[in-house]
Amino acid sequence: MSLLNVENLSVSFNTREGKTEAVKNASFSLQRGETLGIVGESGSGKSVLCYSLLGLLPMPPASIDSGKALLDGEDLLMCNKKALRHIRGNRISMIFQDPMTSLNPYLTIRTQLTETLRLHKGFSKKAALMKAIASLEEVGIADPEKRINSYPHELSGGMRQRVMIAMSLLTEPEILIADEPTTALDVTIQAQILRLIKRLQNDHNVGLIFISHDLGVIAGIADDVMVMEKGDIVETGTAENIYYQTQHPYTKKLLCSIPITGKPLSHQYSLETNAQPLLKLEGLKTYFHDNHVFMTKKQDVIKAVDDVSIEIYPGETLGLVGESGSGKSTIGRSIINLVNITQGKIMFNDKEISTHGNEETNISRRQIQMVFQDPYSSLNPRMTVFDTLAEAISLRVKLNREEMISEVVKLMEDVGLNADQIRKYPHEFSGGQRQRIAIARALALRPRLIIADEPVSALDVTIQAQILDLLLKIIKKYHLTMLFISHDLSVVRYISDRVAVMQKGKIVETGDTEDLFSNPQHPYTRSLLSAIPIPDPRKERQRQIDTSIT
Repeated sequence: MSLLNVENLSVSFNTREGKTEAVKNASFSLQRGETLGIVGESGSGKSVLCYSLLGLLPMPPASIDSGKALLDGEDLLMCNKKALRHIRGNRISMIFQDPMTSLNPYLTIRTQLTETLRLHKGFSKKAALMKAIASLEEVGIADPEKRINSYPHELSGGMRQRVMIAMSLLTEPEILIADEPTTALDVTIQAQILRLIKRLQNDHNVGLIFISHDLGVIAGIADDVMVMEKGDIVETGTAENIYYQTQHPYTKKLLCSIPITGKPLSHQYSLETNAQPLLKLEGLKTYFHDNHVFMTKKQDVIKAVDDVSIEIYPGETLGLVGESGSGKSTIGRSIINLVNITQGKIMFNDKEISTHGNEETNISRRQIQMVFQDPYSSLNPRMTVFDTLAEAISLRVKLNREEMISEVVKLMEDVGLNADQIRKYPHEFSGGQRQRIAIARALALRPRLIIADEPVSALDVTIQAQILDLLLKIIKKYHLTMLFISHDLSVVRYISDRVAVMQKGKIVETGDTEDLFSNPQHPYTRSLLSAIPIPDPRKERQRQIDTSIT
């Protein structure tokens, strides 16, 4: 008998526009020790389906219209609040996507871990503390006796996710639901977390539901896969069947959207003879001072960028890769003067732009535009798309209203948006559409250089593919140069001509994209490349075995 049986589950939301069906007649089962992977784009119903099992949906506006969810014969959908509180964390635990928002910032890790044990298992303070320390050690946190007294903000993203995993397994649940647990993590930390989850699942014989839009991750962790589109389960089967004998067009679309090759031939770059760099960094250093002791003058110097020299030539796309904290984004921010540099030179079109207050420098800076990671926070929520784009255009040229409308419409068409959307606000667009607006705003000033800082990391694989192809198209159309910052090496391989690898503020390796990917020289580059998930179950499992051996 299955550990969990879900039968014909339907969930809807009542909105101003009417009733929205988020999950439609979903049925699946989960065995003890088995991993079920649920994949699909944002809005497909993956998280809503699992949240409904634990009573985590706000009711209203959510409502469960039909179905059963049987846990050892007990219907979770019929349980009262008290019964669900006993099941949550005790028999079914959940790892959420962002540990920073799901951990209480006001409480120490110690308080949050021991509370779970005292509430669900009736442990004494001392017994709960010993168990919590042991759980932190089990998930690979060094010096757990010290770390258990830390607050969430004092831990890295990977360590916070390890704390969430420790918390979810403290009560030895029968089912673990992992909702996009590695989306916000670097590729090497992601690999560590996935190995950890799989090992703990095997040690505790836990049934695992793993939600993700990353088919490379699902390939390596799932026994069975369930594909969701707009609330419907469109395809189910073993991982091998889903990947090798794909039936549904939507599943094929997801698989085809994964960037696994180099830059398309139609967008290949060739360096012109005697070309001079458009952007040149010479010995760039950007340091920050961290006051880590309250009411003292003692400071730590954080060398975010430490003696970096790189060149980018006209029409070239340079990919800048590395883990979080390596200094990638700080380089981009230093170039456009969002942070003050400590030492070195930034040369743009043979002019130094690292000085301040120079009129020529300010004019040069207008030729450099940035596309940020999160378009929702970088777009003004009180300004329509028209106002956002018109404001940028007016810095370049003065136009009357008719000319301005025409220019805005042209920009919208360049990034694949409809002209009838110019009076909408950012919140009325999807994440992919907002990123298109951010790209249009960057193009409005007709720049020569675009700095794209993780522009697709928050997007689903299909939307990500669309944005990458859009960037290639506008680079070719406007003869742009680009610095593309990312921790996703598959994305960097698809869009970049050359790649620079950063580690702890320094460039450790540079080279032509395909040369670097096929023959990496630095151990850090090799470790990054070896951690890339492969959207092929057999190859991905073999890669994991090879990685664990090495």
